[in-house]
Amino acid sequence: MTMAKRDTYTPESLLAVAVEVFIERGYDGTSMEHLSRAAGISKSSIYHHVRSKEELLRLAISRALDGLFAILREPGACRGRAIDRLEHVTRRTADVLMAELPYVTLLLRVRGNTDTERWAMERRREFDHQVRQLLERAAADGDLRDDVDLGLATRLLFGMINSIVEWYRPHGRGATDREQVADAVVRMAFSGLRTT
Repeated sequence: MTMAKRDTYTPESLLAVAVEVFIERGYDGTSMEHLSRAAGISKSSIYHHVRSKEELLRLAISRALDGLFAILREPGACRGRAIDRLEHVTRRTADVLMAELPYVTLLLRVRGNTDTERWAMERRREFDHQVRQLLERAAADGDLRDDVDLGLATRLLFGMINSIVEWYRPHGRGATDREQVADAVVRMAFSGLRTT
């Protein structure tokens, strides 16, 4: 098979191609040869930028995780009542998921088969834990219904947000505005969580 050579490529465009291939073939089912063909460059050109396939995975997953953890440092996540901070984090998590769709999709598909995947899963648990703490504070403030189990609420909230990767398409037919989706997530989640 003849490889189509690209005139130019960057580490960023290489990473974008790798993420597409990882999602399509699965990380374990992807070889450097697959990545080379998809990028239209030689394997040695890939090795000029990264040491291994796993380094590409870590770079991709880091992009998703960095976006999520940055939310927790935003003023809306750090100031005010816990319930308002929780709403901010929920809205922004949905927004980051859609803005970084392929990277978050890959993050959600890791299974713990490599050191990088285990690291990513631990970081995801850490993010979930920080959101759970916001839920606990909001409950202690009396702003959440007391008949909702907080562990279950955390799982359902992230289940709803994470399901966006399965159907959200930013371009083309059926494209939905990111703000519209984030608003709907917050409205649906917090109409059920907030005390009246």
